[in-house]
Amino acid sequence: MHEAGAGWLMTSLTTSPLLVALMQTATSLPVFLLGLPAGALADVVDRRRMLLFTQGWMLSAAGMLGLLTLLDMTTPWVLLVLTLALGAGAAMNAPAWQATAPELVPRAELPKAVALNGIGLNLARAVGPALGGAIVAAAGAGAVFLLNAVSFLSVMAVLSQWRWSPRAGKAPTEPVLSAIRAGIRYARHAPALRAVLVRTGLFVLFASALWALLPVLARHEMGLGSTAYGILFGCLGAGAVAGAVILPWLRRRLSMDALSIAAIVLFAAVTLALAQVRQFGFLCVVLWAGGVAWIALMASFNIATQTAVPSWVRARALALYLLMFQGSMAFGGVLWGTVAQHAGMTVALWCAAAGLVAGLALAPRYRLNHGEELDLRPSSHWPEPNVLIEPDPEDGPVLVTVEYRIDPEHARNFALAVQAVRRQRLRDGAFRSGLFRDPSDPGRYIETFVVESWAEHMRQHERVTVNDRIAEDRANAFHRGDQPPVTSHYIYAHTSESDHSETTER
Repeated sequence: MHEAGAGWLMTSLTTSPLLVALMQTATSLPVFLLGLPAGALADVVDRRRMLLFTQGWMLSAAGMLGLLTLLDMTTPWVLLVLTLALGAGAAMNAPAWQATAPELVPRAELPKAVALNGIGLNLARAVGPALGGAIVAAAGAGAVFLLNAVSFLSVMAVLSQWRWSPRAGKAPTEPVLSAIRAGIRYARHAPALRAVLVRTGLFVLFASALWALLPVLARHEMGLGSTAYGILFGCLGAGAVAGAVILPWLRRRLSMDALSIAAIVLFAAVTLALAQVRQFGFLCVVLWAGGVAWIALMASFNIATQTAVPSWVRARALALYLLMFQGSMAFGGVLWGTVAQHAGMTVALWCAAAGLVAGLALAPRYRLNHGEELDLRPSSHWPEPNVLIEPDPEDGPVLVTVEYRIDPEHARNFALAVQAVRRQRLRDGAFRSGLFRDPSDPGRYIETFVVESWAEHMRQHERVTVNDRIAEDRANAFHRGDQPPVTSHYIYAHTSESDHSETTER
């Protein structure tokens, strides 16, 4: 209801396609700016309190917008600023909110849980715009904004009864900046997560044209009223509800990659139809099909993100996913609004449809199925380091070495096996990793990795997964001898405070 009311109010305040499209940017840009800090916070603080704060923030922003609109004090820029404030609350809320799903259902049930969540969201998206359009016609947009503000109270009431139980660990709580770096580092060295991020950003950049330009098309190209516009918007939601219902059936018959490709082709066809057709009834059917394609893609991307990462970094991975999603939405709002203003609506939508189809060329390289093949449960198989004096958590950098005895004729295969282990070390906390051979002893190999502090190395112990253990077992299988490879730990020997500072910065 709020999205429909805000979009309609902006078209009442200005005829500029750019300002109307900037509504999408104002909603999406905060995720681009705040997504990573929000994900880091959600992984290290009490999620219930964080969600209560963000819901209260959005209540305040929606309430202020409603009062100003009723007092006829809302201008295009006031609407954009308060939409930006609402977007900031949503950006801080989203990673923590989405990260709760895998804590509530078993991994095998996650696709169904995501589909069920999609049904609830898109049922609201189907009914809300039409109802919002009717309320705008009867009582004005201010009434819709105030109803939105009141709705946050019910969410806060539910959250106040929830008790979040974080997984206990021996390592100290991770500082926010360190947590942000860890999330970025994980994405850099996790191919399954990288694939989702690339595919999401590419799709949303071109798909955003439909969302950004639909209000302009409805009001200025077709001359529709607020109720008819709400119905058009609602058809997208109705299609998404239908898509969510049949999604489990589709996933049993199609791989995630095949399903996503089919959905992108369908969404491109819908965008193309929007460029050519101005008949209301036909557009309702077309947008319904667009909703089916949209939910198939959003659910596929969401499931691929959640199954590609372990629990310790889930909120940060979701934050990166949302950052890519909303960043592409924000940039797309500016891009397609500018193209429409200078070249026309039809050209903008044609270009967007062509971009969606062209982006399919990257699908074979960035597959979405990898995460389903991973077992990311904590394995806790690393033994505690044997130390006589317990290091301070901030001591570091820490050098860890693992010594192997390898038959020289198997050296190449061993080095290839260690590559997977090296990726694991870098992903989970190391900023440097390598494998070295001893020229004076052809069977002796030393694997090394460096971590910024003792606390971060202790976090590595808690982050290793079953899948990591399998990779390590493959490398260890090349080791000769009755004893396992020897692991040693070394902490940098600082000679002065300045030396310590310089090393930390490096």
